[in-house]
Amino acid sequence: MNTIEIQNLTKTYPNGVKALDNVSLSISNGMFGLLGANGAGKSTLMRTIATLQQPDSGTVTFNDIDTIKKPQLLRAQLGYLPQEFGVYPKVSALKLLDYVAILKGILNKKERRDQIEALLVKTNLYQHRKKSVYTFSGGMKQRFGIAQALLGNPKLIIVDEPTAGLDPEERNRFLNLLSEIGENVIVILSTHIVEDVHALCSRMAILANGTIIKEGKPTDLVNELNGHIWSKTLSKNRLDDILSLPVISTRIVSGNTQVRVKSGSIPGPEFEPVSPTLEDVYFTSSIN
Repeated sequence: MNTIEIQNLTKTYPNGVKALDNVSLSISNGMFGLLGANGAGKSTLMRTIATLQQPDSGTVTFNDIDTIKKPQLLRAQLGYLPQEFGVYPKVSALKLLDYVAILKGILNKKERRDQIEALLVKTNLYQHRKKSVYTFSGGMKQRFGIAQALLGNPKLIIVDEPTAGLDPEERNRFLNLLSEIGENVIVILSTHIVEDVHALCSRMAILANGTIIKEGKPTDLVNELNGHIWSKTLSKNRLDDILSLPVISTRIVSGNTQVRVKSGSIPGPEFEPVSPTLEDVYFTSSIN
């Protein structure tokens, strides 16, 4: 069993932005979702776990390794797909993976070839292996990013906003790929897309303004809201009716506004109880 113990991480940038504020988490094998809006501190936390930057204070321990004091020991077991993967050289996917594998210390040529070919098949890129990666679509680049992250059989895999900008077909393909990675490693999925966490993760945390505000199993967090979510559809000229209510979210449906409210009792006329969703958990956490 692999474990990460994060204790009291803080990070303030020179411009005064406090990106992490006393963050503590315990993560073990399986998919862990880190959910938060852009600017919540997710990328800072991911980069700190990946030993790409130092916190101001706090500790990160991976399988009893103090990763802040001994970053190289973690890096040898890490697969990382950052939010921005950078500029691709004009070389084929096969050659670029071979180069990355060498950097990861896979020096045996046959072992390297076998791993690369298996990963190209797993990511559905084998038929494109001789094409230059810079010509790939966004989804293909993300799948290539997972292929390079999986080189060397890492025990910890971090993916930061992996489905942002993907079309629905590529997003589903990528999520299916993530779900197949297995239960024998830790996969941390950092995203602002609620559906990604709901589809994949057995545990999750919500980060806002550098602070963990919710943590647990998605199903448990949703069940906490049973009997507390109400919905009502309003015409545009009646929006003033809800100004004093604890509104979670609104959306336009057939030209009218559908309102969701959190309340322990019926918040007003024409409201109906509805089943809570993970999106409700996210929005109620953000407004509390």
